[in-house]
Amino acid sequence: MTVRPIVIHGEPVLHRRAAEVEEFNDELRTLVADMFETMDVANGVGLAAPQIGVGLRLFTFAYENDDDAPDRGVVINPVLITSKVPGSAPDPDETSEGCLSVPGENFPVNRAEWAKIKGFDEFGAPVEFEATDWFARVIQHEYDHLDGKLYVDRLTDRWSRKCRKVIKAQGWTVPGNTWMPGVDPDPFGH
Repeated sequence: MTVRPIVIHGEPVLHRRAAEVEEFNDELRTLVADMFETMDVANGVGLAAPQIGVGLRLFTFAYENDDDAPDRGVVINPVLITSKVPGSAPDPDETSEGCLSVPGENFPVNRAEWAKIKGFDEFGAPVEFEATDWFARVIQHEYDHLDGKLYVDRLTDRWSRKCRKVIKAQGWTVPGNTWMPGVDPDPFGH
C-alpha cells in the first residue's frame, strides 16, 4: 500500500465527472488499498479517487455508524438516492464540513439527513446500504467528488464569498497544488 498525494481545489480532475470503473482487477484493488492507506494517514473519514488525481467513480469511507452499514468500505460506480436537503440557512455550529482537497478549511453546508447508496466493492460484489445524519453527510460528500463537485460548490452565497477569498489567497485556483499525508503537517490538526 502506498500513501498518495492529495490534490487540492483547482486541479481539473476535481472539477469534472469521473469515469465509470470498467474492470475489477488487481490494478483496481491496488488503487483501493492505496486509497484506504491515504485516507487513514490523512485522518479522513472518506476519500474519493479524484482526490488522489484518479478520475474514476469510487470512494472509500471509514465512519462508525448505527445504520446497520459497514463502518469501513469502498463503493465503486455508486448510485445515490437521498431525502430532501433542507432549504434553511446552514448552521455553522452544526453543519460545517471540511475536505482533504480544501485542506484546513471548513464551511457550513446543508445535506440530506438520509442517503441510500448502491454500487460494488473492489471484487465486483454488490454493495448497498442506508446512512443517516453525519454518515449520510460523509456519503454525499464523497459521492459529490465523483460528479466533479466539492462541498464548497454547494455553499450559500454568504459562505461562498468567504470561501472564494480563502481559495484565492491560498493559490488554489490553478492546478498543481497537493499535500502529502504523513509528510506535510495535518491541515486539520489531528
